[in-house]
Amino acid sequence: MYTRALLVLFVTVFLFMENVTGIYIPNLNETCLRCLCHVAGCDLAHSCTGGYCGPFYISRIYWVDAGKPTLVDDTPERKEAYEDCARDYDCSQHIVVGYMAKFGKDCNGDGVTDCFDYMMINHNGGWSCSAPLNSTIEGQRRLELFEQCRLQ
Repeated sequence: MYTRALLVLFVTVFLFMENVTGIYIPNLNETCLRCLCHVAGCDLAHSCTGGYCGPFYISRIYWVDAGKPTLVDDTPERKEAYEDCARDYDCSQHIVVGYMAKFGKDCNGDGVTDCFDYMMINHNGGWSCSAPLNSTIEGQRRLELFEQCRLQ
Protein backbone atom coordinates (compact mmCIF):
# COMPACT_ATOMS: atom_id res chain seq x y z
CA MET A 1 0.00 0.00 0.00
CA TYR A 2 2.82 2.41 0.94
CA THR A 3 4.63 1.76 -2.39
CA ARG A 4 1.43 2.39 -4.37
CA ALA A 5 0.87 5.70 -2.55
CA LEU A 6 4.43 6.79 -3.36
CA LEU A 7 3.93 5.85 -7.01
CA VAL A 8 0.71 7.86 -7.19
CA LEU A 9 2.44 10.82 -5.53
CA PHE A 10 5.40 10.60 -7.94
CA VAL A 11 3.14 10.45 -11.02
CA THR A 12 1.07 13.36 -9.72
CA VAL A 13 4.16 15.52 -9.12
CA PHE A 14 5.63 14.53 -12.49
CA LEU A 15 2.44 15.44 -14.34
CA PHE A 16 2.21 18.69 -12.39
CA MET A 17 5.78 19.63 -13.29
CA GLU A 18 5.21 18.68 -16.93
CA ASN A 19 2.53 21.36 -17.22
CA VAL A 20 4.63 24.47 -16.61
CA THR A 21 1.60 26.72 -16.96
CA GLY A 22 0.14 25.08 -13.85
CA ILE A 23 3.13 25.77 -11.60
CA TYR A 24 2.58 28.33 -8.89
CA ILE A 25 5.66 30.18 -7.67
CA PRO A 26 5.07 32.52 -4.71
CA ASN A 27 5.83 36.17 -5.49
CA LEU A 28 6.37 35.46 -9.19
CA ASN A 29 3.40 37.38 -10.55
CA GLU A 30 2.77 39.45 -13.68
CA THR A 31 4.42 42.51 -12.13
CA CYS A 32 7.54 40.55 -11.26
CA LEU A 33 7.70 38.94 -14.71
CA ARG A 34 7.36 42.40 -16.27
CA CYS A 35 10.28 43.63 -14.14
CA LEU A 36 12.41 40.57 -14.96
CA CYS A 37 11.77 41.27 -18.63
CA HIS A 38 12.61 44.97 -18.14
CA VAL A 39 15.92 44.08 -16.49
CA ALA A 40 16.76 41.68 -19.35
CA GLY A 41 16.01 44.33 -21.97
CA CYS A 42 12.44 43.27 -22.85
CA ASP A 43 12.94 43.86 -26.55
CA LEU A 44 9.83 42.16 -27.93
CA ALA A 45 11.35 42.25 -31.43
CA HIS A 46 14.60 40.56 -30.30
CA SER A 47 15.19 37.41 -32.28
CA CYS A 48 18.28 35.42 -31.27
CA THR A 49 21.79 36.84 -30.96
CA GLY A 50 24.87 35.53 -29.22
CA GLY A 51 23.03 32.46 -27.95
CA TYR A 52 20.18 34.42 -26.30
CA CYS A 53 16.64 34.69 -27.62
CA GLY A 54 13.53 36.76 -27.06
CA PRO A 55 12.54 39.54 -24.69
CA PHE A 56 14.01 37.77 -21.63
CA TYR A 57 17.26 36.95 -23.52
CA ILE A 58 16.97 33.24 -22.72
CA SER A 59 19.78 30.79 -23.46
CA ARG A 60 19.23 27.21 -24.59
CA ILE A 61 20.68 25.94 -21.28
CA TYR A 62 18.21 28.10 -19.32
CA TRP A 63 15.38 26.67 -21.46
CA VAL A 64 16.57 23.11 -20.80
CA ASP A 65 16.84 23.77 -17.05
CA ALA A 66 13.30 25.20 -17.17
CA GLY A 67 11.94 21.90 -18.48
CA LYS A 68 11.90 22.76 -22.22
CA PRO A 69 8.53 24.55 -22.42
CA THR A 70 7.18 24.98 -25.94
CA LEU A 71 4.48 26.78 -27.82
CA VAL A 72 1.09 25.06 -27.86
CA ASP A 73 1.12 21.97 -30.11
CA ASP A 74 4.92 22.04 -30.37
CA THR A 75 7.43 19.50 -29.11
CA PRO A 76 10.79 20.10 -27.41
CA GLU A 77 12.42 17.69 -29.84
CA ARG A 78 11.76 20.00 -32.80
CA LYS A 79 15.00 21.81 -33.65
CA GLU A 80 13.56 25.35 -33.43
CA ALA A 81 11.29 24.75 -30.40
CA TYR A 82 13.60 26.62 -28.01
CA GLU A 83 14.00 29.65 -30.27
CA ASP A 84 10.30 29.86 -31.10
CA CYS A 85 9.24 29.67 -27.45
CA ALA A 86 11.91 32.08 -26.21
CA ARG A 87 10.93 34.69 -28.84
CA ASP A 88 7.24 34.51 -27.88
CA TYR A 89 6.50 36.69 -24.83
CA ASP A 90 3.90 34.36 -23.29
CA CYS A 91 5.92 31.21 -23.90
CA SER A 92 9.11 32.83 -22.63
CA GLN A 93 7.27 33.65 -19.39
CA HIS A 94 6.64 29.90 -19.02
CA ILE A 95 10.36 29.32 -19.43
CA VAL A 96 11.10 31.79 -16.62
CA VAL A 97 8.45 30.19 -14.39
CA GLY A 98 9.92 26.73 -15.03
CA TYR A 99 13.42 27.97 -14.24
CA MET A 100 12.27 29.62 -11.01
CA ALA A 101 10.41 26.44 -10.03
CA LYS A 102 13.74 24.64 -10.23
CA PHE A 103 16.09 27.27 -8.79
CA GLY A 104 13.90 29.68 -6.81
CA LYS A 105 15.28 30.41 -3.36
CA ASP A 106 16.13 33.23 -0.98
CA CYS A 107 19.31 34.57 -2.59
CA ASN A 108 19.85 37.65 -0.43
CA GLY A 109 19.18 35.99 2.92
CA ASP A 110 16.28 38.20 3.99
CA GLY A 111 14.05 35.23 4.78
CA VAL A 112 11.69 35.79 1.82
CA THR A 113 11.87 34.49 -1.74
CA ASP A 114 10.60 37.40 -3.80
CA CYS A 115 11.07 39.15 -7.12
CA PHE A 116 14.46 40.55 -6.08
CA ASP A 117 15.67 36.97 -5.56
CA TYR A 118 14.29 35.95 -8.97
CA MET A 119 16.15 38.85 -10.56
CA MET A 120 19.36 37.71 -8.83
CA ILE A 121 18.77 34.17 -10.12
CA ASN A 122 18.34 35.50 -13.66
CA HIS A 123 21.58 37.49 -13.40
CA ASN A 124 23.81 35.05 -11.48
CA GLY A 125 22.25 31.75 -12.53
CA GLY A 126 20.39 29.23 -10.43
CA TRP A 127 23.43 27.71 -8.78
CA SER A 128 25.10 30.89 -7.48
CA CYS A 129 22.36 33.44 -7.03
CA SER A 130 23.75 34.88 -3.79
CA ALA A 131 26.67 36.63 -5.51
CA PRO A 132 26.26 40.40 -4.95
CA LEU A 133 25.01 42.32 -7.97
CA ASN A 134 26.70 45.61 -7.13
CA SER A 135 30.18 44.10 -7.63
CA THR A 136 30.03 44.39 -11.44
CA ILE A 137 28.97 47.13 -13.85
CA GLU A 138 26.39 44.80 -15.43
CA GLY A 139 25.04 43.87 -11.99
CA GLN A 140 24.76 47.55 -11.02
CA ARG A 141 22.89 48.25 -14.26
CA ARG A 142 20.47 45.42 -13.50
CA LEU A 143 19.88 46.75 -9.98
CA GLU A 144 19.07 50.19 -11.42
CA LEU A 145 16.70 48.73 -14.01
CA PHE A 146 15.00 46.63 -11.33
CA GLU A 147 14.47 49.68 -9.12
CA GLN A 148 13.12 51.64 -12.12
CA CYS A 149 10.59 48.93 -12.79
CA ARG A 150 9.52 48.63 -9.16
CA LEU A 151 8.80 52.37 -9.02
CA GLN A 152 6.46 52.24 -12.03
